[in-house]
Amino acid sequence: MTTMTQAVTRSQKLIEKEEQYGAHNYHPLEAVIERGQGVHVWDVEGKRYFDFLSAYSAVNQGHCHPRIIKALTEQAQKLTLISRAFYNTALGPYEEYITQLFGYDKVLPMNTGVEAVETALKLCRKWAYQVKGVPENRAKILFATGNFHGRTLSVISGSTDPSSRNDFGPYMPGWEMVEYNNLASLQAALEDPHVAGLLIEPIQGEAGVVVPDPGYLAEAFRLCREKQVLFIGDEIQTGIARTGKMLALDHYGIQPDILILGKALSGGVLPVSAVLANDEIMLCIRPGEHGSTFGGNPLACAVAREALQVVIDEKLADNAQKLGELFRAELNKIRHENDLITLVRGQGLLNAIVINTDEHSGLAWNICLRFRDHGLLAKPTHGNKIRLAPPLVMTENQIWECVDIIRKTLLEF
Repeated sequence: MTTMTQAVTRSQKLIEKEEQYGAHNYHPLEAVIERGQGVHVWDVEGKRYFDFLSAYSAVNQGHCHPRIIKALTEQAQKLTLISRAFYNTALGPYEEYITQLFGYDKVLPMNTGVEAVETALKLCRKWAYQVKGVPENRAKILFATGNFHGRTLSVISGSTDPSSRNDFGPYMPGWEMVEYNNLASLQAALEDPHVAGLLIEPIQGEAGVVVPDPGYLAEAFRLCREKQVLFIGDEIQTGIARTGKMLALDHYGIQPDILILGKALSGGVLPVSAVLANDEIMLCIRPGEHGSTFGGNPLACAVAREALQVVIDEKLADNAQKLGELFRAELNKIRHENDLITLVRGQGLLNAIVINTDEHSGLAWNICLRFRDHGLLAKPTHGNKIRLAPPLVMTENQIWECVDIIRKTLLEF
C-alpha cells in the first residue's frame, strides 16, 4: 500500500469516527487537519493550506504562536485552576492589564463567547433594575436582525436564524428585535422606557460580513445614550485587531457601555472570554450572583495577556488594515472579471464574497471544495456567502498568492 493510500485511509477513518461517535451539529468541509503554524495548516496527508477561516477569527495571531504557547506552558507547570474561591497570582495582573488596555474600570472573565454574551445580558438586566429603575421583570433588551451571538437558549431567543431557533422554544421573554442598519427601527423601539440595552455586532460576521452604512453605529450609540439605554458591543469576532483597529467600534470612536470579547483573546489556544464595563454597571453583580468554575483561571489569564501583547507588539491591527485594503481591491478586480461574484464586503481582514446564486444551490460549498483542492480553506455562511478571514500575521506576498488561488478557482466555475 502506498504512503498516499495509507494517508487517505487515515483521513477517511478519522472522518468516519466523527460521524459515528460525534453529534451531527456541524457540517465540516472534508479536510482533516493535524497541525498548524502561522497562516498555514497541514492535513494528515501532509498537504499544506492557507487558513482563511482562522477558527472564526480565534487565531488572529496565527496558529500556535510561539509566545502564546510559551505563556501557556510556563503557567501550566505552575497552576492551571484554583477556582474563584481563592485569589491567585495571575488574575489580578491580567485584570489590570485588560481594563487599562480597553479603558474600563472592571472586567468579568468567562470562558466561551456565548458565556460572555450571557454575562453581558445579565449585567444589563441588573443595571436596568438597580440603576435605571425599570419595574421588576419588565426590562427589555434589543437584538438586531441577522445577528449571531451564540447558541444558548437565551441567545437564540434573540435570533432570526431558523437553523438556530427552530424547535428550541419556548423562548426567553424580554428580547425584542430591531432591524440591523435601520435607525428608524431602532429609534421607534427606544421609545419604550423599559428598554435597557442594545446588543449589537459592529459587523455581522456569521451573516456574511455585513458592514453597516457609515454613520449607523455612531448614531445608534447616540440614540442609546439619549434614552439611557446601554450600548452592548459584541466584538467577539470583530475585536482584537481583526478589522484594522483593536476594536471594530474604534473606527467610529465608540466605547460601548459593555464590551464583549472572546475568540482571539487567547489566540486560539483555549477558551477565554471577557466582559468589560465601568463600576456603575459591573458592580450591580454581587458575590454569588454570577460566575464560572473556570472563568478567570490562571492558565487563561496568562495566555490572554500574552495574546493581547502579541497583537500590540506585532502591530497586527495595522497589518490587517493594510492587507485588507489590498485584498478587497483585488477581490473587486476578480468580481469585474467574473460575474460569479456579485458583492465584496468587509473591513480589515474580515471579508466575504457573495456568490451569484441563491442560498440553497450548493455552489458556494463546491467553490470552497475547489479552494481546498488548490490549498486554501474557507467555508460558506448562509448558503451563498464565503467568508475570507486569514490570520493577521499574513504577509503581502502570501496575500498575492491567495488572490491567485481565488482567481484561478473561480475561473474554473
